[in-house]
Amino acid sequence: MIQDVPRGASEVRARRAFARRRWARRWLSWRRALLALATLLALGLGAYAVWFSSWLAAEQVTVAGASQLAPDEVEQAAGVPLGEPLARVDLDAVRTRVSSLAMVSEVDVVRRWPHTVAISVVERQAVAVVQIGTALRGLDAEGVVFRDYATAPPDLPRVQTASGASSEALREAAAVVSALPEDLAPRVDFVSVASIDRIELALRDGRTVVWGSAEDSERKAEVLAVLLTQDARVYDVSVPATPTTRQ
Repeated sequence: MIQDVPRGASEVRARRAFARRRWARRWLSWRRALLALATLLALGLGAYAVWFSSWLAAEQVTVAGASQLAPDEVEQAAGVPLGEPLARVDLDAVRTRVSSLAMVSEVDVVRRWPHTVAISVVERQAVAVVQIGTALRGLDAEGVVFRDYATAPPDLPRVQTASGASSEALREAAAVVSALPEDLAPRVDFVSVASIDRIELALRDGRTVVWGSAEDSERKAEVLAVLLTQDARVYDVSVPATPTTRQ
């Protein structure tokens, strides 16, 4: 014979089950709120650590690619604010300051966590020497005058410019020198630049090459290599399709 469970005991169990379910719902809500709060705190702490604290501060600068420049010179020009949070270092400003160095052709600046600003430079390389006033200056392949020489390096051709020669004329001269084959460049004593389309090469053996402008310089160099086998004093490759020679 099945006995009836007292109604009071059944109600107690129902109330307890209801209380457990209500507690579970509350705990789920609290857990979500606590998780959201913990996430916000973590994000806030992370933002503080990156942007405001000294935990991830810029503590050192590294310089790569400098051979003619001293690394200390690059670092001084960069002006990196050591001690400032690394994330707040203005890399564009650092890049601009380093680019102002005459010897620098290209520069790249990156952060290397946790404490380093890394600077990589590409230095200008002289392809010729140009006399400006009483100074001997290096001229790179882009026609940029960028350094001083006490004496002209023997392996670099000289560029002689007419009074008031423009920067464009220097770029043309640099383009001509850069196009010279390795076996021809050492034979050039100097490059005479009267204007952008009146460029001549004076060879060390006394012969003269009328080059014209820098246009078609590679073709002109090829033609000249053949012409130099002929006995002449002047070689004109200003129009490489119809070169001429004369005594």
